[in-house]
Amino acid sequence: MVRDGDRVAVFNSVHRIMEAEKILKGKKLDVLMIPAPRTITTDCGLALRYPEGICAEVEGALGEAGLLPKELYRKAGEGFERINE
Repeated sequence: MVRDGDRVAVFNSVHRIMEAEKILKGKKLDVLMIPAPRTITTDCGLALRYPEGICAEVEGALGEAGLLPKELYRKAGEGFERINE
């Protein structure tokens, strides 16, 4: 379940999303691999969900690992707003 305000990160391959999940879980961050929401198009059909409160830690760790997401969204009401271009 994606709650209002949660971030959804989309990657361009299954390999990258699995590597990102492994790194973030290794840092004990509260992330969850989910099927990509229907309104978000992905190449691999998966996404990472995490609470907005830890977005700096998650995005910092992904940047350090060279695994920045292809697209990043925030749940807002019934939809998602893209927050990176």
